[in-house]
Amino acid sequence: MPASERAIELLTAAAEAAHDKKAENVLAFDVSEQLAITDAFLVASASNDRQVRAIVDAIEEKLRVDFDAKPVRREGAREGRWVLLDYLEIVIHVQHDEERAFYSLERLWRDCPAIPLPAAVPDGAVTGSGLPGSGASGSASASAE
Repeated sequence: MPASERAIELLTAAAEAAHDKKAENVLAFDVSEQLAITDAFLVASASNDRQVRAIVDAIEEKLRVDFDAKPVRREGAREGRWVLLDYLEIVIHVQHDEERAFYSLERLWRDCPAIPLPAAVPDGAVTGSGLPGSGASGSASASAE
């Protein structure tokens, strides 16, 4: 069963909030077929710890105000290198660029269908190896096919 309508709504709002705070390589994946614990992942990155925290704060505020949604779990916020927000239907990963490149969640979940994001949120460039931002053209949608 694909990601629920609510999961897509939360994901879209979170992606827009992340983009508004200058998040880079914002990608979304439907993991509902692979995981029983959540429907979708949103992955975004930033070049410094302060920006990671600002993106996380913006996402939390947007989902709280627009959907009355609060994360059931929040990890990594103090360090600001990789923050995980668990909203049950979706899990959001906001990573420092270095963690994003090292852990390469795109590669781990590359077999999962990409979830299209609004036109206002450009897909992160993804190489054939699934690593964002290396200058190769393409999108998560193209690499997932």
